Parts: sequence; C-alpha cells; structure tokens
Amino acid sequence: MNSSDQSRFQSASDQARRNMDDARRRLHGAGDQLGSRAGDALRGVRGWSSRHLPGGERTLWVAVGLILLVIFIWTILPGDQAGGPGFRQNGPQPVGVAKAVRGDIDITLNALGTVTPLATVTVRPQVSGQLLRIDFQEGQLVKAGDLLAEIDPRSFQAALDQARGQLARDTAALNNAELDLKRDQALYAQKAVSQQVLDTQTALVKQDQGVVMADKAAAETAAINLGYTRIVSPVAGRVGIRQVDIGNYVTSGQTTGIVVVTQLEPMSVLFSIPEDNVGEVVTRLRAGDTLRADAYDRSQAEKLATGKLSAVDTQIDTTTGTVKLRALFDNTDGALFPNQFVNIRLLVRTDRNQVVVPAAAIQRGAEGIYVYVITPQNTAMMRTITLGPQQDDRVAVLKGLNPGEIVVTDGADRLSDGAEVTIPSGPKADASVVAAQNATAIPATERARAERRAKLMKACAADIKKYCASSQGFAVMKCLRDNVGKLSSECQTSLRSMSGGHGGHGGGLRIHG
Repeated sequence: MNSSDQSRFQSASDQARRNMDDARRRLHGAGDQLGSRAGDALRGVRGWSSRHLPGGERTLWVAVGLILLVIFIWTILPGDQAGGPGFRQNGPQPVGVAKAVRGDIDITLNALGTVTPLATVTVRPQVSGQLLRIDFQEGQLVKAGDLLAEIDPRSFQAALDQARGQLARDTAALNNAELDLKRDQALYAQKAVSQQVLDTQTALVKQDQGVVMADKAAAETAAINLGYTRIVSPVAGRVGIRQVDIGNYVTSGQTTGIVVVTQLEPMSVLFSIPEDNVGEVVTRLRAGDTLRADAYDRSQAEKLATGKLSAVDTQIDTTTGTVKLRALFDNTDGALFPNQFVNIRLLVRTDRNQVVVPAAAIQRGAEGIYVYVITPQNTAMMRTITLGPQQDDRVAVLKGLNPGEIVVTDGADRLSDGAEVTIPSGPKADASVVAAQNATAIPATERARAERRAKLMKACAADIKKYCASSQGFAVMKCLRDNVGKLSSECQTSLRSMSGGHGGHGGGLRIHG
C-alpha cells in the first residue's frame, strides 16, 4: 500500500468514526426526549389523580391493579365458570340424575365407645405354698372351672387328716356321753340317782356336741384349703401372660396374680349419648323394644359387630351432660378386643315408607332448600322441599317431592329454573306414576307456573346469558325484571304473557314500561 492509499484509508476511517459518534449522540438525544415525555405524562397522571380521585395516586393504581386482575381471571377461567366465556351456553345442559323412591330411613344416634369386658379377673392364690404346676398355655381359651395351676398340697392334706382324726375322737366321746345320759334318765325315773347327776350328764352331752361341731368346721376348713391348692379359672375367657413361674413360693392374696383371665363372649361396649336423647331411648326400653347397636372401627368404614342395648345408667353426668349406656355383643368371631376404641350407631327407630333421594340432589340457597326436578319436556324445574332425617347419603323428603320423579344430582350449579337439560344416562321418570301423583300432590296453578317459566327461560335464553349470567334460581326472574327495558322483544312478550293476570308467590312478574 502506497502513501496515497494509506491517506485515503485513514480519511475513510475518520469519517466512519465521526458518523458513529453522531449516531450515538442522536440515540442518546432521542432516549432523553422519550424519557422526558414519559416523565411529563406520569406527572400529568399524578396531578390528575390528586385533583379528581379521593385517594389520589394510590386510588388510581389500585383501580389499575383490579382491572388487570379481572382481565387475568377472565382469561384463565374455563368457560363454565362464573364470568368466563361460554357461561350459560345456549342449548341443553348435561346433568346426572336419580329417581326419588320409597324407602326406610333409620334414625340412629352416633357415639364413641370403648370395648369393656363383662369380667376381667386377676387370678391370685388363696393359700400359701410352692407352685408345682402351670396347666395353661398363654393366650388359651378356658372355661369356668378349668385348672390353671397347682400348689404343693401335702401340708394341707395333713391338716385335713388331723382335723378328721380330732372329729372322730370327739364324736366317740359324744356317743359315750349320750349313752350315759340315757342310763341316768332311766335311773332317775326309778329314783336311783339325784337330779344333780342327771343335769350334769345332760350338760356333758351338750358340751361334747359343741366340740364335735367345731371339729366338723375345722375339717371343712382344711378341705377348702386343700381345694385352693388347685387354682381354677373363675370365668370363661382368654388367659393372658403368666405372672409367676413354676417353683416360686406364692402367698395368699399376693399383689401379683398367677394370670389374668378376660371374658370375651359376650363383650360389652360402654358409650355415652346426650341427655336430650335419653327420653326416647328409655321409653323404647320400657316398652320392651330391642334397640340394635352396630359397632364400627375407628374410621367408620367397617362394621365390626351387631348387638343390642342392654342397660342405661341411672344418672346424668353433670360435667358433660351425657348418660352412659352399655351394649352387648355376642363376639363369637372375636372382632371386639378389650379396651378397643369403636364408633357406635344406636338404632332408635325406623321411619317407614319415606320418599328418599340422594343427598347430592339437595340444594340450598336464598330460596331455602330445593331440588331440580326433570320434567317430561327435559327441563329443570326448581322445587322447594321439606327435609326429613338423613341416613348416610340418603335423605328423606317430607314434603314437595313424589316417588318416581327424577331429580338432578350432578350439574345443578349450571342450571336455572326452566333450563333445558340432557341426560346422558340414568333412570327415566315413570310418567304415569308422576302424573297421577302430581294431579293430587301438586296444585294445577303451580304446574301452570312451571310450564310458563320453562317457556320464559327458552325465550329469554340470550338475554339471560347477556344480563343475568351470575344469577341463580329465582334470582334470574328478578334480574329479568330489573333489566326489562334492555330485553329483546320476544323475551319482553314472554314476560308480559307470564305476568298478565297471574299472581302467587314467585309465580309471575309485574312488568312496568
């Protein structure tokens, strides 16, 4: 490269460097200008918020945060959630259903209980001596009177023999005294002996009789003590772990027993119920009724045994307001173990021939307790009901529902009164039974209102989706009334047709304007 080329290259390099510096200055100027404009805008927003909003700038940013949160929730929630896209879709809603049937409901009292044996006996020696034999296996089932252990009997046998010998000697002396008395009585009759001699002999006979009686008692005591050397089980049950070994010297009434025997059949359970329920239980017992008691495990998943109530305590525990009861169980399978914790269900009575539905069908709201009943036109009709007692997942309906009617058990949260439904699978309503019972159980005016509501819901489906998407049940009707001026002409016509000339509680609407 010659000098001219070097000069041109150097000139081009200087020009490129100047261009880069100029571009860098322009970029910095633009950034400063943008930052200045953003700062001016932020200061303007702050000034506006301080002049027009109660809380100033803080209120503004809280409002912006809430708007962003609503947009976020609207975006992520699925279509069937409140406020999400697709809520209250047009067309039938799929639901799960069940049929109302006649059935029996058991009225039970639930309580916590403890398995308590009727007899738990610590077998202790009643005489002192060396333990010669143990005649049981630990954990063995024994009967009352079965031999458990033996104590050395030799000294007790000797004491019995001695007592019997003494009894024989004194019995002979008594017999001799009685013979002398007879002779003295005969001589006294002949005036051969004095009255004093006769009285002395009579007293001697009575003295010998007392000695003989004492000897007999001593012999019986010795025999009893000899029998105590054979230790037997006082009750039928299961023996536990032995407390002494062969060869040990045991004493009468010692603290440590030979073994503990626990009665297992029958087995009792002690439990308590509130004092408010005692009256009905006692009344049933006095009438001679048998109250069934079921024992369940700790989780109440498995029934262990079935027995009956046997006794009620005589007083109320003032500290807890409860009364203690005892239930007896055969326990032939050994399902109940001493001191085991169980749950007791005491059957107080059974309500027969009740209208029964699954508990999942019961809905609660501002209107009270209600169910959705499926009509023959496959629409959901809201029906207020009166509930009775509940057993597990079955509930008795005292008023408002007939056997054979179909109620919604799944999907009720997506329904409103009069909404169209589809049943993928499940029971079908017995139309003849329902029609016959509805004719007497449900007034004609109520059925007419239900039909008009169904037509109204169909005509106003689009308006409900637009204005009343967050309303449920009877609140839909109130929402339509509040927005009557915004509704479509078809919906307004249906509303006026429903309200014209029809009063009643919640049946019609009064349309103004």
